[in-house]
Amino acid sequence: MSEDTEAAPETQTLPLDAWHRERAARMVEFAGYWMPIQYTGEGGGIIPEHEWTRNHAGLFDVSHMGQLMVTGEGVEAALEAVLPIDLSTLKPGRIRYSLLLDDNGGVLDDLMVTNVTPPGGAAEYYLVVNGATKWDDIAHLREHLPDEVTLTHEEDRILLALQGPEAAAVLERLVPGVTQELVFMQGTAREWNGAMLGIGRSGYTGEDGFELSYPAERAAELADALVADERVRPVGLGARDSLRLEAGLPLYGHDMTPDTSPIEAGLTFGINKRRRSEGGFPGAERVQRELAQGPSRSWIGLAVDGRLPAREGAAVFAGDTQVGTVTSGGFSPTLGRPIAMAYVDAGYTAPDTALEIEVRGKRLLAKVAPTPFVPHRYHRGK
Repeated sequence: MSEDTEAAPETQTLPLDAWHRERAARMVEFAGYWMPIQYTGEGGGIIPEHEWTRNHAGLFDVSHMGQLMVTGEGVEAALEAVLPIDLSTLKPGRIRYSLLLDDNGGVLDDLMVTNVTPPGGAAEYYLVVNGATKWDDIAHLREHLPDEVTLTHEEDRILLALQGPEAAAVLERLVPGVTQELVFMQGTAREWNGAMLGIGRSGYTGEDGFELSYPAERAAELADALVADERVRPVGLGARDSLRLEAGLPLYGHDMTPDTSPIEAGLTFGINKRRRSEGGFPGAERVQRELAQGPSRSWIGLAVDGRLPAREGAAVFAGDTQVGTVTSGGFSPTLGRPIAMAYVDAGYTAPDTALEIEVRGKRLLAKVAPTPFVPHRYHRGK
């Protein structure tokens, strides 16, 4: 190797890497980490794992994602300068979806923000960012946050997602009372086995579920305790993707990039009402313009005829004219048919609009369909 040739960065391992391999996980490289795409033992495989999560409880290792704590004097104003979020309406224990935008209104990442301010204490916020972008996100935030605000990357903690209709009953056995305390998009922290367990009622499957943050050095204790319950099985990236596709949830780097705006991507809900009118965040001019005039294209769902799935990059046509591109697609185990999501030009976004997708030289019939494809089952309380 010549002196001016850079070595490729080494793929990192998760704290639970050995735990996954002991359970016959097939590991793949994703976001710079070796991660389980599926399990090859009894009950394993993308479709069985998908269906298990829909009917019971799946355990996902998402420790590749970035867990950040933001604290210090003036932290609310500092975060509002870089995120289109209204922190005055985010009470302690509440979680909110938000976006990191560039100056042109392009999406740099999407993220979750939790107000973890202790009673009577100074304001603290916990952010979870995508694994593939976390180092860029950290650099961006450190560049744009003032010196009085401290950003701490909690590299010494794992993040597990327990998802499915039986997830609450499973967690209740480990942490009694917590599931009655929380509804969708609420969080808390409890001591479990002598260490603090962060618990948020959220997830990326469309099902009820929880995201659990715990010290990495004790990761196997928590994972073992969860899968000891017969209602829980470990689930890999393959089923995580098919579940989020059915739920109509975007994946950063595919359904949104710096080339897409949050309005095009249908993520207006990630920009709080006050911020839409007041602005004061990166890309506000474009966001406000597209809110007023409408975007030139929009992200939509597609129901695809036949059995052949349409994948990312496939061209979408109206007659002989290409009007869009697929960003995510695959076969839906729940619906028993292919589904996809795509950006299409304005004028082709109305429900039931007939379109065609080019796959392997063939045209597949498709029509615009509402998302989610499979209804969400989040626990929102009474």
